[in-house]
Amino acid sequence: MPEELPKTYNPAEVEGKIYKLWEESGFFNPDNLPGERKKTFTIALPPPNITGSLHMGHALNATIQDMLIRKRRMEGYRTLWIPGTDHAGIATQNAVEKQLKKEGTSRHELGREKFLARVWEWRDQYGNIILDQLKKIGSSMDWSRTRFTMDPGYVKAVETAFKNYQDKGWIYQGERVVNWCPRCHTSLSDLELKYTEEKGKLWYIKYPIKNSSDFVTVATTRPETMLGDMAVAVNPEDKRYEKLVGQTLILPIQNREIPIIKDRRIEKEFGTGAVKVTPNHDTTDEAIAIDHNLQFLQIINENGRMTDATGEKFAGLKTLEAREKVVAELEALGLIEKIEDYVHNVARCDRCDSIIEPLRSKQWFLKMEELAKKAIQDVKDGKVKFHPQRWEKVYFDWLENIRDWCISRQIWWGHKIPIDGVDDVLDTWFSSALWPFATLGWPEKTKDMATFYPTQVLSTARDIINLWVARMIYSSEEFVGQAPFSDVIIHATILAKSGQRMSKSLGTGVDPMVLIEKYGADAMRFGLIWQAMGGQDIHWAEEHVLAGKKFANKLWNITRYVLLKVGDDYKFENIQPENSGIVIKTKATIKEVNDNIEAYKFGEVAHILYDFIWHDFADKYLEESKDKTDQETKDTLAYVLITSLKLLHPLMPFVTEEIYSKLPIPGKQLLMVEKWPA
Repeated sequence: MPEELPKTYNPAEVEGKIYKLWEESGFFNPDNLPGERKKTFTIALPPPNITGSLHMGHALNATIQDMLIRKRRMEGYRTLWIPGTDHAGIATQNAVEKQLKKEGTSRHELGREKFLARVWEWRDQYGNIILDQLKKIGSSMDWSRTRFTMDPGYVKAVETAFKNYQDKGWIYQGERVVNWCPRCHTSLSDLELKYTEEKGKLWYIKYPIKNSSDFVTVATTRPETMLGDMAVAVNPEDKRYEKLVGQTLILPIQNREIPIIKDRRIEKEFGTGAVKVTPNHDTTDEAIAIDHNLQFLQIINENGRMTDATGEKFAGLKTLEAREKVVAELEALGLIEKIEDYVHNVARCDRCDSIIEPLRSKQWFLKMEELAKKAIQDVKDGKVKFHPQRWEKVYFDWLENIRDWCISRQIWWGHKIPIDGVDDVLDTWFSSALWPFATLGWPEKTKDMATFYPTQVLSTARDIINLWVARMIYSSEEFVGQAPFSDVIIHATILAKSGQRMSKSLGTGVDPMVLIEKYGADAMRFGLIWQAMGGQDIHWAEEHVLAGKKFANKLWNITRYVLLKVGDDYKFENIQPENSGIVIKTKATIKEVNDNIEAYKFGEVAHILYDFIWHDFADKYLEESKDKTDQETKDTLAYVLITSLKLLHPLMPFVTEEIYSKLPIPGKQLLMVEKWPA
């Protein structure tokens, strides 16, 4: 006799119980899966920072990966989804430093050893919050294989990779303009910056021509940096300055002679088309200076203050103080032509919000030329495919114009650069570039590496295509001799309904945990995937989560009806109904769902299943069956219900598993390992 279902589905009572059932089954671990499974399918979770809590982007990405893993598991693959976290050097150090500040102390007062001990304490307390939240949304990861980028085995992988590059002569120390945070006192990668649109000014400054009453007008948003100018550059095709190239200007205030040069990197449309060149404080200016053999002069130091090289009037001033003083002097000299309001993006440290100073600094670099070639070739040869394909352009644009990678950071938390006498640590991305294979035991020749590598799919956000995806591809080619995955899914970015980026600090963020508490995990997953259509960004709408809750209830009520209709003595086994209209539609739906999952069109899958279950099955067939009691109708109802549960399981695993557990099916297993509809 089938177990009677309560009148309504309550996710709060079901989800914790079902997840515990899954974990106790051991089926998240591929070594414990039932039956003979020859094919493997592996996904490595993009490791969230230990400082983070789950946001909507994480939730969408985890749902996509879980859908793929659950489908493959039901198809008979040995599925491995590897969880783990990233030590997130700067972010974590900043979090612990904030804590120390509240206690009235600092990392410098503690010293390096005691500070690092505090970071490990912090990680033990907070570092797994996000993994616990991933369990709440139903992620079927093999928790026994959880990795952390500072685990001893992972440290060995990082040191092995570094030594390999060092032995090839690809690691060197040199000076280059980097993103410098005056507060965190370290170089930063592009990803560790955020850009805020701010209202500023555009100053038009007259630079006198030597031995002439004429001048060249230069526009700048940062007049204080003119103290370090070494040239003024114009585009070779700019006819306005054709006759001036090669002449000498007198740099105002500093009274230093500087040349007028031509360079193709100059945009004719910006300002007057004549651009000041400050080699130590701008990456483009640095490249121009190297090509034109200009001098380098450091005018801003690592504390964000003006150096002695700027002269007595300015030395020691903060940059904004120096700006006011420079502008006042220029006005007194009659050298400001005009001032315009100007809106521009200002780079800030993502962790402490300080304005970034581009400055020339002695750092450790990794030569990129050969590595970039490997990454480019893998995509050109089709070994790695992007979905949607348009993201290949972003990938190629970066790799084909790549600069050597600044791998050093001037912080304490992270992988110490393995060179005697060097206190710097490695950029966090250096270690995460090894993630797909270091998580499986590389550089050791482990059974997991032999069985589960390469992985099959990477699903991630577009903003780390270059910083992470490309680096994993060339790292895998370099160390393992093959691409780390065959397919890269670039999922949609979730925006607030207004179109703004979601941000907790701005009040535009949405907490997935709140949605789960309100509607249930299945509903939240449904609402996310429902909106993920065509690779476009998602303007978040909570009503789709509510629709997901109603859909779960609809499925629950369909099941109650079917169980009542087939009766207590009905056997849910070996069901082969005739090819009626609903059976033909069910088989067509199986194909549609398969095709769309294989094409990574997850939103379409949600729409197909919703329409089929709610409209074709419930609205039409259930209505047609109300007055029928024949065996064929019972078989059809049972067949369509079971098939619907299986097809929907990857998207809404909790409610489908709970319903399946109530069906009187002889010899059944958990739905998560039942056979996928073919």
